[in-house]
Amino acid sequence: MFVIPPIDANLQQSVVTLAKRMEQVLFEVKRVIVGQDHLLENVLIALLARGHLLVEGMPGLAKTLTVNTLAQALQAQFKRIQFTPDLMPADLIGSRIFHPRDAVFQTLLGPVFANLLLADEINRAPPKVQSALLEAMQEGQVTIAGQSHALPKPFVVMATQNPIETEGTYPLPEAQVDRFMMKIIIDYPNADEEFVVVQRVIGPKQQVQPVITHDELLQMQSVCKQVYVDPSLIRYAVSLSAATRDPGRFGLEALAPLLMHGASPRASIWMIEAARALAALRGRAYVLPEDLSAVAPDVLRHRISLSDEAIATQVGTAHILKQLLAAVAAPVKPLGA
Repeated sequence: MFVIPPIDANLQQSVVTLAKRMEQVLFEVKRVIVGQDHLLENVLIALLARGHLLVEGMPGLAKTLTVNTLAQALQAQFKRIQFTPDLMPADLIGSRIFHPRDAVFQTLLGPVFANLLLADEINRAPPKVQSALLEAMQEGQVTIAGQSHALPKPFVVMATQNPIETEGTYPLPEAQVDRFMMKIIIDYPNADEEFVVVQRVIGPKQQVQPVITHDELLQMQSVCKQVYVDPSLIRYAVSLSAATRDPGRFGLEALAPLLMHGASPRASIWMIEAARALAALRGRAYVLPEDLSAVAPDVLRHRISLSDEAIATQVGTAHILKQLLAAVAAPVKPLGA
């Protein structure tokens, strides 16, 4: 059982303000984007928690438009990179150019210097480019000709993968996949949503109004760091990660042959950080078990590797995660808290 201590009134007021301001951001984005509620919520969670997103979905599901529209509402700098097999690291991070007339080298910064970076079809880039992006995601900087350059803050990478047309793709290294806070699977809109999409596209273009400033977003990130997390919830996150490595400890012996590798400790960290951001979006200065349970599937999805037996029997990751969440008991909420 976990206990919620008395919450500082100023912190609670800051969290309530954060929730209201982010609701205004969503209102502006929803003037352009139809549906995709799960994606939009997780993009906001990633922004507040300083994480990165890996999005998998079919072409034409408004992945680029979502990030671009959100950047307008946040008054953030948005860049998009189409990853291709002939892409070079310099095309991503920049390079040094020699000017013969002045006899000096000038550093030209690449498109990675942005607040919101959309890496479209990231698995089509060669390993050298992926390693250059890995440094940017992990360290918040890039190295050009031996000199480090800090990236702007906030810096969030939203990378997309196409589940079809895998010809000519490069599988992402496990080290890079683990750097993504969440992996989101998006599907086609329903009939009503698609009807509204067509109406909006053929109608007058909607203008998105800026809602919050760059400094205000940085302040919101600091507020999320103060959201209270009870130690029992940290143990819950650690148990969920441990269940992916040794399911037999939690009464799931049948899952052991289906899992090749489990989640790293980074999964436990990101579950807590994402739960904090979600609690703040819901107007609370403390995390509840349901916050952590809501973000756990997206945090764990790309961090477990299925065995050949699981692939042969067509057992999916979603089915395994559902069993794990059902087997690992969440802390009990005190009555009336």
